[in-house]
Amino acid sequence: MNRLDIAPVRAFQDNYIWVIRNAEYAAVVDPGDAQPVIAYLHAEKLKLCAILNTHHHADHVGGNDDLLRHAQVPVYGPYDERVPTISRQLREGERISLPEFDVEYSVLEIPGHTRTHISFHGDGALFCGDTLFACGCGRLFEGTPQQMHSSLQKLAALPDDTRVYCGHEYTLANLRFALAVEPANPELISWEQEAREQRGRNHPTLPSTIGREKRANPFLRCNQPAVSAAASKHAGATLTDPVSVLATIRDWKNNF
Repeated sequence: MNRLDIAPVRAFQDNYIWVIRNAEYAAVVDPGDAQPVIAYLHAEKLKLCAILNTHHHADHVGGNDDLLRHAQVPVYGPYDERVPTISRQLREGERISLPEFDVEYSVLEIPGHTRTHISFHGDGALFCGDTLFACGCGRLFEGTPQQMHSSLQKLAALPDDTRVYCGHEYTLANLRFALAVEPANPELISWEQEAREQRGRNHPTLPSTIGREKRANPFLRCNQPAVSAAASKHAGATLTDPVSVLATIRDWKNNF
C-alpha cells in the first residue's frame, strides 16, 4: 500500500488533476487542461504513460487532445460517445494495468453525477471524479437519487483506509453544509478546523479516506437518525428511506 506517489496539479478555479508517478513515468487522472500537466511533466522530467478519465465533463477530459499530441498513450475511460479520445472503454469489474508502476486498478461504475461515471480503485487509492467529494457528492446532472445512493454505498464498501482522490477542492464548503445537517458530529467539527488550517497554508485538503467519509459525509450517512431527522425537518415531512433523505439533502445543498 501507498507505494506510489500521487501528486495534485491544480487547474481552473478548483480542479485537481491527479498525477500517479514514480521517478520516470506519470499517468494523469482527469486532465481538464493539458498545459499545467505538460508544465509539471517538463519540470519533473517525467514521461506520460497513460490518461484515466472518470466522466465526460470538459473540466475532466478537455486536455486529452493536447496531451495526446504531446505523447501517444492509452486513454482509459467510460463507455461514452462524448469522449472520442478514449481508446479503451471500461465497464464494472474490468481492470487496467499500468506496468510502469506495477499497479492495477479495478473499475467501478458509479452513475449519478453523470450516467456513465466510473472510478478507479487500486493500491489503496480511489479516483472517484465528481461522484464522491470530501464530505459531499456531485450534483445529479444525469442520474437519479437512487443511482447516486447506490454508487456512494458501493464506494463506502471499500476498505476504510482507502484514500479518496476526488476532482475538486470543495471540502470547506461541503463541511459547512454537513455541519448544518449534523452540527453535533465531532468528526465534522475537527475536520473543519483541520481543513481551514490546510487551506490557510494553500495546501489541498485531499485525499480524504473512506473511513472519514463514513463518519462525516451526510450523503454516506442517510440511514443515520440525525441525518434523516435533519432532512425530514428541511422537507417538512417524515423521511424514512435513505434514498429520499439523499434526494432531500442534495436539493438542500444545491441551494445552500
